[in-house]
Amino acid sequence: MTSTILSMSLLTVMAGAAIAPALGIIKQHFADAPDLLVQLIVSIPALFIIVTNLFFLPISRMLRTRAIALTGLLLYVAAGAGCFFVNDLYVLLSMRALLGISVGLIMPLSTGLLAYYFPPEEQARLMGLSAAMNQMGGVVATLLAGILAAIEWNYGFLVYLLALIAVVMVWRWLPDEQLDSANKRGKAFEPRQLLKFHPSVIGMLLLMTIFFIFPTNFAIITSKQTTLTATVITIIMVALDVVAFFVGLLFGRLMHLFRKPIKYFAPLAFLLGYVFFVLSQSVTAIILGAAFIGIATGVGVPYLNTIASIKGGKNSATTVMPLLSAALYLGQFVSPLLVMPISQSLFDEADLTAPYKVGIIISVLFLLQVWSTRHFQSLPPESHA
Repeated sequence: MTSTILSMSLLTVMAGAAIAPALGIIKQHFADAPDLLVQLIVSIPALFIIVTNLFFLPISRMLRTRAIALTGLLLYVAAGAGCFFVNDLYVLLSMRALLGISVGLIMPLSTGLLAYYFPPEEQARLMGLSAAMNQMGGVVATLLAGILAAIEWNYGFLVYLLALIAVVMVWRWLPDEQLDSANKRGKAFEPRQLLKFHPSVIGMLLLMTIFFIFPTNFAIITSKQTTLTATVITIIMVALDVVAFFVGLLFGRLMHLFRKPIKYFAPLAFLLGYVFFVLSQSVTAIILGAAFIGIATGVGVPYLNTIASIKGGKNSATTVMPLLSAALYLGQFVSPLLVMPISQSLFDEADLTAPYKVGIIISVLFLLQVWSTRHFQSLPPESHA
């Protein structure tokens, strides 16, 4: 059953990131279309993931877990791989919106079911594995999509057929539960839920806002600052995901060894990563900066999921996990919309590292947010984490 739940974690990051390497080729095919419309191919799923997450509790009352998972996965395959057959940009964007809905159904289950089926003392390890699978899915899908898109612009969308493996696993081995059965007197999502879980939700929003400064700026800035080829830059970016993958695998052990200070690891690692980018243009500094950002992501995501799942208990899949999922994708969506105007207003227009400096500022805010909410983000006693 654990492998079945984790198989869904492999897929969630692929919604937008998987097709990103093919965006240049897709733009060539839709040469007459505005750049913004082509960029929406990557970002529009995030909006529909957020909306679907906000309605996850009513959905969980109508459908059992296996039905939700299979509906999400089958829609994922149809909307994702279905873009292979589409030659109209507006239809393509509609399919990408449906893909977002599918991930909105899958994402809360990929973490919430770990809290539902497993005791708190196992959740740190399992949340780390979930985050590691998420990162590995991004690595594999990004590489495959790039290779396939080199054949023809629409071949990259075939990467979403990987979800068929999860379809089979869910159909065969996922228990068919009624998630709301443990909270029959509970109400549908209310804003007060956000108040209860705000440390993890706001933390996830800040974490993803900081992280997405890297993929949206690194290739452009590094190509201007250095003589590194596009291939080497891509390898560094993929290596970041690999670092995050291994950190996720080790997260359970890290949580055990650094119970109290681990809450500060993600903001401090982000801070160090962007400081390296700002202070030096050497290849060594660039690699170290990318490594620290990978560490921040590998620690930060499972930490926030673990704390939230312990606080949410068995009802996490219908309460806090949809909120965390929405915050994750909201951070992904708003990051470039926030960072660019801030960097232009605070720093010189010719300063290539301005987005990284904004990353430093938001990292400090993230650190302060963690410190100010330390009471809420404290771990339970040793026997429970």
